[in-house]
Amino acid sequence: MTVDKRTRDFYDERMSTKLPKIFLDSGDPAETKKTKALIGFLDGQTTNPSLVAKNPEVQKFLAQGKKMTEKELLSFYRDVIKEIEKQISGPISAEVYADWDTPAATMLEQAHLMGTWGRNIYVKFPVIPEGLKAANLFVKEGGRANMTLVFDQTQAAAVYQATEGAKHPAFISPFVGRWDDRGFYGLDLIKNIVKQYHGYDRELKRKKSHVEILSASVRTLNHLFGSMAYGADIITVPLKVLAEWVEAEKWIPDVSYRVETNGLRAMKYEQVPLRAFESYPIPRTEGTLLDEGLAKFIGDWKKLLA
Repeated sequence: MTVDKRTRDFYDERMSTKLPKIFLDSGDPAETKKTKALIGFLDGQTTNPSLVAKNPEVQKFLAQGKKMTEKELLSFYRDVIKEIEKQISGPISAEVYADWDTPAATMLEQAHLMGTWGRNIYVKFPVIPEGLKAANLFVKEGGRANMTLVFDQTQAAAVYQATEGAKHPAFISPFVGRWDDRGFYGLDLIKNIVKQYHGYDRELKRKKSHVEILSASVRTLNHLFGSMAYGADIITVPLKVLAEWVEAEKWIPDVSYRVETNGLRAMKYEQVPLRAFESYPIPRTEGTLLDEGLAKFIGDWKKLLA
């Protein structure tokens, strides 16, 4: 991990555990450049259909009343990834286009294509039954997977099992901010999955998990600091919040730090046993955060298509 000396020294004075990797959450290569200049380092970047739709070049295109074919849209997405890769050497995540009805074979086909877009591409699969099947096959082939739209520990257990045997560390992306929207303390999900995975690793007598926990849907400094304090391996952060972190002198919480709950309801820890990943219930239920999250990404993608 590349970290500027000032941040490293400051960090070493405060904590005995490792500093989480910091990713940028953006579909705009210009923000990649700004972020590197702003914080002095960048360990990776995550993208998704909604972020690509916000790309200034896409917005100009839409403002002219134009739309893209699927081939043109994928070509644009690839070019965005390649521009980002010119600036960073760490993992870059690109997300498959998928809804509840998309078969694993179709996701896997997209994953094979996206995997050719760069040196260190992590393909994002939604944690739904077909997404888990596709990811399981992809990691067995040597692919890198980032399991996204994670909102509960059942999904986390399924990810742990589906990515078993991966040649590269798999990522799991629990969404913090979207739980806050529902009145629950989303950072509890990070804390609970960290505890859950540590338990699995002990059960299987592993020194280190094959899955890295990537805190996503980070919207505030409290989300950033809480993700650090609760033990996330990676935190993907929008430029706006990283700018606030710089204003706070890139402060890193020490062991005495207490995360603000802001009156949100706690999310209780669940004891989810290990079993075959296909056996975990991940139902298609209208109105859940998973269903809404999947629909949002699909909706943003479709807005761009002719």
